[in-house]
Amino acid sequence: MPGRGDPRPTGRLPRDLHPGAWWLWALGMGAAATRTTNPLVLGLILAVVAFVVTSRRSDAPWAKGFGAYLVLALVVITVRVGFRMVLDGQHGTHILFTLPEIPLPDAAAGIRLGGPVAAEGVLAAFYDGLRLATLLVCVGSANVLANPKRLLKSVPSALYEVGAAITVALSVAPQLIESGRRVMRARRLRGDVGRRTRWFQQVAIPVMTDALDRSLQLAAAMDSRGYGRTGDASRGSRRLTAVLVLGGLAGVCVGTYGLLDASTPEAMGAPMLVVGVLLGAGGVVASGRTVRRTTYRPDPWRAAEWGVVLSGLVTATAMTVAANLDASALHPSLQPLEWPQLPPLAVVAVLVGALPAVVAPPPRRDPSAIAVVRPGDATDAADREVAVR
Repeated sequence: MPGRGDPRPTGRLPRDLHPGAWWLWALGMGAAATRTTNPLVLGLILAVVAFVVTSRRSDAPWAKGFGAYLVLALVVITVRVGFRMVLDGQHGTHILFTLPEIPLPDAAAGIRLGGPVAAEGVLAAFYDGLRLATLLVCVGSANVLANPKRLLKSVPSALYEVGAAITVALSVAPQLIESGRRVMRARRLRGDVGRRTRWFQQVAIPVMTDALDRSLQLAAAMDSRGYGRTGDASRGSRRLTAVLVLGGLAGVCVGTYGLLDASTPEAMGAPMLVVGVLLGAGGVVASGRTVRRTTYRPDPWRAAEWGVVLSGLVTATAMTVAANLDASALHPSLQPLEWPQLPPLAVVAVLVGALPAVVAPPPRRDPSAIAVVRPGDATDAADREVAVR
C-alpha cells in the first residue's frame, strides 16, 4: 500500500527521457520565440515551458534551478529597458517622463544620456528584452529537464569531441545553481537568514569555489577513464581531417555571406554553403573514427522521444508560417501604438508545445527523497546542524 509521501500511481512506468529529445523540444520552442515580439504570444510560450518543466522535471539537483532562469530573464528585461531609457528613450511622441540630460562632447555626436523617455521606446525595449528572456528560459528548461552527463553519453562517436566540449559548457549553469542552493541551505541551517553583511565572502566565493572543484573532479574522472584516447592515426589522415574541417568552415562562412548579400554571385551563396556543410560533415566523420569508446546501456529512443521532438518541431514550423502569413500580428506596431492581438494560428502552435507534459513518461524519483516530513523535522535538523558546527 503506498504511503502518504508516494507519488500518484500512473499507468506508465517512470523512466528518464532521452536528453536529446528535451534539447530538440527546447530549441523548437526557442525558435518559435524568435519569430515574434508579441508579448502575449511570448507570455504564452513562457507559460507552456513552465508547465512542461513543472510536470516532467525530476528530483535531481540541477532540476531545481528553473526559478534561477526566471530571475535571470527578469534581469535581462530590466537591463534592456533601463539602458533604453538612459541612452535612447525618445523614440516616439508619447512622453512618459524626462530624465536629467548629461551633455556630451562633440566627439560623442549621436549619443544621448538622459532626456525625454517615450512610451514607444520603452515598449520596444520591453518587447526585445522579453523575446531574449523567453529564449533564455527555453534553453534553461532543457538544462533543467535533461541530464548533462547522459547527454554526453548519447553523443555519437563522430561528434564526441565537439559534443563533450558543448556538454561541459552547458553543465556550468546547472552546477552553479546546485552549488548556490547548497550554500544558501547551509546558511539557513546556521541561522544566517537575513544577514546581508559579507555576502560576497559567505555566498559568492563558496559557490564559485564549489563549481571549480566540481569541474576539476569532472576533468580527473574523464582522465582516469581514458578520455581523449584516440586510435592509431597517421599524419596524413590528421592533415586530411584538418583540411576538411577548415574547408567546411570557410565554405559555410562564404555561403552564408552570399545568401545574406544579394550583390554577390549566385554561385557564392547556396552552392558554396552546401559544399561547406558536406566538407565539414566529412571532417567530423573522419575525426570520429579516431575515437575509440563504448557505451554501457545506451538510452533508448522510443515513441515518447519522437512525440516530444515533433511537438517542438511543429511549434517552430507553425510559428514560422504564421509570421509569413501575418507578420503584423506577431510584431505589434509601435508607431502608431496598438494593443497586441493573439493570432489563432500562433496560439495553437504554442499550445502544441505543451504536449510533452502528456507524451513524455513520468520521471524517475529517488525513493529516499520521498518521505513524510513532520512539522518539527526541519527545525530539529537545523538545530543538529548548528550544534555540529
